[in-house]
Amino acid sequence: MKYSAIIFNGTLSGLCLGLFLATPAIPAAAADVATLTAPCEDCHGKDGASTESKIPIIGGMSSIYISDSLAAYRDKTRPCTDVKYPAGEHKGDTSNMCKVAEKLSEADATVIGDYFADKPFARAKQDSDAGLAEKGKAYHAVNCKKCHEDGGSSPDDDAGILAGQWVPYLEEQFKDYQEGKRVMPEKMKPKFEKLTEDDVKALLNYYASFK
Repeated sequence: MKYSAIIFNGTLSGLCLGLFLATPAIPAAAADVATLTAPCEDCHGKDGASTESKIPIIGGMSSIYISDSLAAYRDKTRPCTDVKYPAGEHKGDTSNMCKVAEKLSEADATVIGDYFADKPFARAKQDSDAGLAEKGKAYHAVNCKKCHEDGGSSPDDDAGILAGQWVPYLEEQFKDYQEGKRVMPEKMKPKFEKLTEDDVKALLNYYASFK
């Protein structure tokens, strides 16, 4: 489900509907944006540039991808792993994305998505094996590039950014897919099911090679 507008309950009369459609959308106030995004940054880092290897970097992701992810967490169609806040007023407290997302409205999700989409994607500083990275590059080019463009570095495909993402986080996502805990797109499924352990290692080293 992609969030592009606030959904109102109930119905509108023809006159009210006309007035609503003729009225330009009012952007969220800066204070509202800060209130919504501050808890996100307490976990994912300033501007979404996570320094925690099991917490994904989200700055620079597309707004649609972030909004859709929040919807998946809210609907519990994506597994939620407990983590501790590394910073902020809730530092040390344990929570997960399902608990976070269930408190957010569709409008909130759009505001959060737009905010982080406007930030740069700060690639993780991590080691990689050059030989395995070359194998991963070749595998990605044949099997993954249609949905994950530019080596998995483009936000424009709304499929998340893989290039430069933390490997421990990606490992967990691969495992969730393999165990059926996370629903994958139909066109991804046949290719993913053919992945060997060596293929996964090669891909992870390829994505880690983006510095």
